[in-house]
Amino acid sequence: MPDNQIPFLFDIPTVSQLTDKIKNLLEQNFTDILVEGETSNVNQSRNGHYYFTLKDSGASLPCVIWRTTAQRLDINLTDGQQIVVGGDLQVYAPHGRYQMIVSLVQQAGIGKLQQAFEKLKAKLKEEGLFDDSHKQPLPKFPERIGVVTSATGAAFQDIRSTLEKRWPLASVKLYHASVQGVNAAPEIVAGINYFTNHKNVDLVIIGRGGGSLEDLWPFNEEAVARAVFHCEIPVISAVGHEVDFSISDFVADARAATPTQAAVLAVPDINEIRFMVEDLSKKMEINTTGAIELYKDKVTNMAKSHALLAVKQKMESARSKILTLNEKLIYRTDSLLRNRKEHFTNLLHALDKQNPNEPLEKGFTRVWQDGKWIRQADKFSNKEAFDIEWKEKKVSIK
Repeated sequence: MPDNQIPFLFDIPTVSQLTDKIKNLLEQNFTDILVEGETSNVNQSRNGHYYFTLKDSGASLPCVIWRTTAQRLDINLTDGQQIVVGGDLQVYAPHGRYQMIVSLVQQAGIGKLQQAFEKLKAKLKEEGLFDDSHKQPLPKFPERIGVVTSATGAAFQDIRSTLEKRWPLASVKLYHASVQGVNAAPEIVAGINYFTNHKNVDLVIIGRGGGSLEDLWPFNEEAVARAVFHCEIPVISAVGHEVDFSISDFVADARAATPTQAAVLAVPDINEIRFMVEDLSKKMEINTTGAIELYKDKVTNMAKSHALLAVKQKMESARSKILTLNEKLIYRTDSLLRNRKEHFTNLLHALDKQNPNEPLEKGFTRVWQDGKWIRQADKFSNKEAFDIEWKEKKVSIK
């Protein structure tokens, strides 16, 4: 046998076969992993896909973010960013190279926040702060609702407008608190404690709109969680969007996916109450009328029964009394129905009068300034911008 000839003692794999083995080994064992590094050679194709290299001082890793993922993450990737990416390793056989298919992008350091979140969550759960046994039921018909959030944020506007549409009988008390930054957690705690100490509301809503984990972090502070737990008034936590969860969500008596949903959860729909009142009124009338007819039939059957025929004369006087009582019953029942109908009618009228948008329906306008409805002339400032609201829209005047 020539010296340069390899003996065929076993099958020698082809390049494709060897690459397939490597592909299976990597792709089966490196899924849903996290890695931190600096971005370089960032390139976005015409199709919207991102191709870049994640590197550190000792190695580099080719990465891909597909267009749909980039749109979902809403990112703007550039060179020199220190980030944490998550995803799966994939081997691209034609080029004999491996790359990471990225499904998650976070700023470096987010992992530490997530670790702190999980640590505090486990601690408070162990203490029992999440237990259902500590949660208070929400009032069915709250008259006063406290809100702890930013006065200038969209969350409060969403809560207030939804409450006005669904249950205009309730008054809303706002305690302004920052919802992000170093001062946010102490201000949120102060707001919760204010309503707890004054007991001037039936329900408290805390929350803000969506954002990054750093933006939502005040609602993950231990001080906020304990303030919610010790609040003697039922609390709804509405932090971020539907996919966001905070520590306050787990401690609160109820969790809403968004601030708007918190308002829906807090109060009933006034239109449903109107329908319910009308339905109950009709049922009461039907049941009362049916009861009268039933007793009439019973009286008639008793008068015709065989056992009473022998004592018919003695029953005449009793029958007369029964008829008299029957007439009184009819009179009192009719009077009761009239009173109940009048009460329900007055209630419906009262509810209609509480509709804050009734003037707009008639063509009047409403003036807003600094997020507040200006009801008196001395509350209006000529030096500040204001909004004029019609039924159809608002117009800003600067």
